[in-house]
Amino acid sequence: MNDIYVVRNGAKFGPYTVENIKTYVESGQILVFDAIEINGIHSTVRQLLKDNRVKIKIPTKGNMLQQIKSIFTVLIFPNWSTIKNELFKNKTFLLLAIIGLSPAIIISFFSLISNIFTFYIIAIYFSFVWAIFYYFLFKTNQVNNKLVIALFFAAQLATFFIPSIQQFPPFEQIYALTKSDSIFSRMIGFTFGVGLVEEVTKALPLLIILRKAKEPLIPQTLVYYGLISGLGFGTVEGVHYQTSVNTQFDYSAAFFLNIARLTSLPFLHSIWSAIAAYFLSFRYLYPKFRSGLLFVAVSIPAILHGLYDTFGWSIIGFGVMIISVLLLMNYLNKANQFRSNLINLK
Repeated sequence: MNDIYVVRNGAKFGPYTVENIKTYVESGQILVFDAIEINGIHSTVRQLLKDNRVKIKIPTKGNMLQQIKSIFTVLIFPNWSTIKNELFKNKTFLLLAIIGLSPAIIISFFSLISNIFTFYIIAIYFSFVWAIFYYFLFKTNQVNNKLVIALFFAAQLATFFIPSIQQFPPFEQIYALTKSDSIFSRMIGFTFGVGLVEEVTKALPLLIILRKAKEPLIPQTLVYYGLISGLGFGTVEGVHYQTSVNTQFDYSAAFFLNIARLTSLPFLHSIWSAIAAYFLSFRYLYPKFRSGLLFVAVSIPAILHGLYDTFGWSIIGFGVMIISVLLLMNYLNKANQFRSNLINLK
């Protein structure tokens, strides 16, 4: 018979005879699922044995209990030294374990301390998941990890000043418009009484970072910082709504609103802050246009924020969400073109 080659994972082994194949299958070195090649014709070991009417008998290693005993310490329950030396060195495994198990640990232990504290820790968890996502998409070599952590918590602290700001004129009168029956008045109230105040608050730490920077920060670097600032802000705001406003709804509505406050809404805050960060970075790279760029950095996120708050979970509200993301992506994609245009402007 013609020479037989076994093909596995792109590699070819052989040549073999049918008897060789039979022997190797019974010893476990070749599998009946392996592909074979004979004079350029492809088939499988199973088909080869069937065509040649060759019967195989693969011996087992003892009975079922003996097999379980043999593999127990190797596969089912490795010894502690194996876990310590191998698994803990696997960063992917550790990250997966942290992400997968943290909610259960938080609910089991922190709920014994305080419900509000548990809400906060769970919000931190979801922000951590977003931060990992942002890390792989936006982080640059200029990013300082310690500064990222400080920025995240600084943005959280900033949220506590929002109610005080909204109680001072003219913001007090503007904020009152959010409860107006007129959609136009509500739009003004949400844009200038909420959006403007919150977006400026999230942008202030970014301005401090720019002033203290020891080198010019490229737009993508500050965008990453903006995303983190938005996450920090959205974390605390989410906890506030979950423990106050959302409790006034029925179970189903409260559940869905709480999910939104943990996922999409911190993400939206990140996007708006990142848009502000994008233009703020150009403000310091091209100081001739600093006033105009500052206005744009504040106004675009404030308007998007105000429109979303006005229309909420409606078609228009969802449209604002999508436009916010598309704008940021477009800005990042056109960063070099925007830089060139600023250089050429007289």
